[in-house]
Amino acid sequence: MNVDFLAHSAEEVAPKLLGSVLTCNTPEGTVSIAITETEAYSGAADPASHAYRGRTPRNAVMFGPAGHLYVYRSHGLHWCANIVTGTDGIASAVLIRAGRVIEGEALARKRRGEGVESPRLARGPGNFCQALGITAEHNGTDLLAETAVVLCEGEPVPAALIKAGPRVGVSKAHDWQHRFYLAGDPTVSAYRLSPRAKPTTGA
Repeated sequence: MNVDFLAHSAEEVAPKLLGSVLTCNTPEGTVSIAITETEAYSGAADPASHAYRGRTPRNAVMFGPAGHLYVYRSHGLHWCANIVTGTDGIASAVLIRAGRVIEGEALARKRRGEGVESPRLARGPGNFCQALGITAEHNGTDLLAETAVVLCEGEPVPAALIKAGPRVGVSKAHDWQHRFYLAGDPTVSAYRLSPRAKPTTGA
């Protein structure tokens, strides 16, 4: 994986990230997860984006450079991981919504719970981070360098398997077709419309 692959809009990169692998090395061990579901978020033109109202200390990583990890806390409960894309200075990132554990399943299950079935280990952005071992300390990590968290190319994904749909759980711009996933894959999270969502128009 190189920075040129990520140096495009989130909407362009999000489907191409399907099949790519995120690996996290911790003192506990190593977990690798192949990405099966993503969501694209841009900046000032995207009402659902953290960067919609401009740069803040919280979202600064989202403004680049591409290839870094933007980690935030969702609802005060779960960590969520985003891969920064696009041009340095312009906010753009891809939320990793789900994946399939391909290395370190025993450790992922220890983190998620012994009774969790394999397809559910990294289903949903919070579960993805928990299984992988991503926390606030990884915010800003360069995924293209030899660091604790690394992004690599995975097995090629047939274009026919890549589907697009509305984003999950957001109240603004929820119906933008910026969610990408592998059709029929059991690790992909279920679609849920936010109860606060209203019809919108846009991308």
